[in-house]
Amino acid sequence: VTGVQTCALPIYKMIEDPSQGKLIEIKQRVTFHEAGHAAGIHLNNKARQLPPIFFSINFKDMNSATDANVLAYQTTQDNCIARVEGGRLIEVLSPPIEILVREFDGFNDRVVQQLAKDYMVAFEVDIINLLVGSLAEAKHVADIDAELFNHRLVGLKALKNYGGDSDLALVNEYLQSFSVDKQQQKEKLDELFTVAFDFINNDETWAAITKLANYFLGSRKNIFFCEEIISILDESIDHFHNQKTFSMDHHIRRLKA
Repeated sequence: VTGVQTCALPIYKMIEDPSQGKLIEIKQRVTFHEAGHAAGIHLNNKARQLPPIFFSINFKDMNSATDANVLAYQTTQDNCIARVEGGRLIEVLSPPIEILVREFDGFNDRVVQQLAKDYMVAFEVDIINLLVGSLAEAKHVADIDAELFNHRLVGLKALKNYGGDSDLALVNEYLQSFSVDKQQQKEKLDELFTVAFDFINNDETWAAITKLANYFLGSRKNIFFCEEIISILDESIDHFHNQKTFSMDHHIRRLKA
């Protein structure tokens, strides 16, 4: 289930009609959304010791866009302004896992168990990485508005307010491959949403997402490949750890003085 994929993560769609002066705000929301996806694909996968996977982030040219241009993106069929190409561990979703296991009945039990385990890891990681885009956008908006960011205020249904329609549509396809039982689907989604929320709400992760989003905003390029993105994310994580170590050492020295 690992390797270079041609499947794309869902596109980010505009969620409001931009008025004069809204262009910068929209660009910021889009870049944080895509930076969230990128952080999930690299940092979340890396934390689970999964192999690297190819992906890129493609933006429509927004550097010279006017509010009218952005509005045009909404009224055409191709009304997305950013998307992630690749990045998914599962190329083709299988039948529900319980059906898959029955089809392998008669094989060595350990082989079947390992197959199901590997598939579930990829399944869960892909869903988390789909959810973190909208959650990153939601946290950015909360920070800008000086509002709280918690599970009670930002739940699954709220993700539709943060470009999450296509994310959630694909997540639903994943859930169909998990089980035919609606209650089991709901429980699994709730479980993975909590993991995704905690991933975004982590200070180390958020510092990396913020740096990457600002990098996107400051660049004149429209396409960013995974090698470049990974370098920025890893550099941010290293800087975060170094700053944390420096602050701790400084605090210890003050206590000893």
